[in-house]
Amino acid sequence: MTPDPLRVDFHLLDRQVVDRHGRPVGKVDDIELHIDLDGTATVTALLVGQIALGLRIDGRFGTWLASVGRRLHTDRDPVPLRVPFHHVTDVGSAITLGIDLELLDEPPLERWLRDHVIARIPGARDARQ
Repeated sequence: MTPDPLRVDFHLLDRQVVDRHGRPVGKVDDIELHIDLDGTATVTALLVGQIALGLRIDGRFGTWLASVGRRLHTDRDPVPLRVPFHHVTDVGSAITLGIDLELLDEPPLERWLRDHVIARIPGARDARQ
């Protein structure tokens, strides 16, 4: 169940995102907000990936991180993985989605890193640890 109100810094950023079967999608590196006319902010999407993280960090290191992420993508105009917030079913120690990992428009670099690098880290198979 999503807490009300949702604190972006505490409940969302840097949390592991898993699909409905518990398979890791990535970590929330940034968020997308919609601001209503009355000033109310609503989370519309979770952004996952090195480009989003680099833009969030800012400074020289952030610029370098986003730049490397852009260069490693096969897309002409690379963007971070955008997970619409309406797919989120639970916000806990991990953020659970109500869809399968395969239904996300995952960038090829993120998929390769998850399958070949992250999966080899001890304990990485169970993202809820």
